[in-house]
Amino acid sequence: MNSFSTDMQTDSPLIVIAIGGNSLIKDREHMDVLDQYRAAGETSHHIVPIVKKGYRVLVTHGNGPQVGFVLLRSELARDVIHQVPLANCVADTQGSIGLQIAQTLQNEFLRQGMQQEVVALVTQVVVEEQDPSFGEPSKPIGPFMSEEEARQHEFNDGWVIGEDAGRGWRRLVASPTPLEVIEIAAIRGLLQSGALVIAAGGGGVPVVYKPDGTLRPRPAVIDKDAASCLLACELDAEVFIISTDVDKVALNYGTPEQVNIDRMNVAECRRYLDEGHFAPGSMRPKIESALKFLESGGKEVIITQPHKLHAELHAIDGTHIVP
Repeated sequence: MNSFSTDMQTDSPLIVIAIGGNSLIKDREHMDVLDQYRAAGETSHHIVPIVKKGYRVLVTHGNGPQVGFVLLRSELARDVIHQVPLANCVADTQGSIGLQIAQTLQNEFLRQGMQQEVVALVTQVVVEEQDPSFGEPSKPIGPFMSEEEARQHEFNDGWVIGEDAGRGWRRLVASPTPLEVIEIAAIRGLLQSGALVIAAGGGGVPVVYKPDGTLRPRPAVIDKDAASCLLACELDAEVFIISTDVDKVALNYGTPEQVNIDRMNVAECRRYLDEGHFAPGSMRPKIESALKFLESGGKEVIITQPHKLHAELHAIDGTHIVP
């Protein structure tokens, strides 16, 4: 097998690739674990050439649908076994999705005759105890439902529900702002050793500091793009790729006037954001994270579908956002 030089990887640009949890589920007929493995494998196939090109890579991933599945299973079984707290559901999905991505990446490296260490790390992310999102849940999780189904859960189970960017109804949970990644030193060390690192899955397990400095979990799901942006900024990444379930960012999304955007700068992006083109809980957090990354010194953000990824970053078919 061929292997990359650790020194070359240590000195090469860092690319952060955030894989959307929805992009691991193709449709309502392909939602089970095997289907998600296959989707992760397809994404891994497109990530490996980026590593082969010589870039260092940090992968993060969403878990909106998957954490909702775990939580729903727990609630359906509540008369048989103890329920799983939301923070633990996030940790569970970090482990399971991290395994899917790590294993499919390792298999793809093997197929291409490459030696590359891949490490998936369960990650804790600090949030503020009094973050206003705890009083105003806004993060969609779990499967899409009809309004009738959602209203039944609202009445029977006490769920907070909401319509998700014209695609259906979903359960809403708190989504506090990420402030600090507890494992940042370990992540930095692993990247410096030449490993491809999978971290901050599902935005990381939300935790708060107690007065004595110890940590405790907080029930929420952090937006994965916000946590990925925090990591990208802390680690001085050059490019932040947000892999999602649409080809490009669009104005007037879902209307006859929809216009896809190939390229825009920060000023244009902020104007479109202020005009209300990007839906909360969907494209808006991606755009907000992109702006924060670029305004903190990042060179480029690319928003695209997983299968559009390839080694020539400038030529990726998607939306390119630059300073």
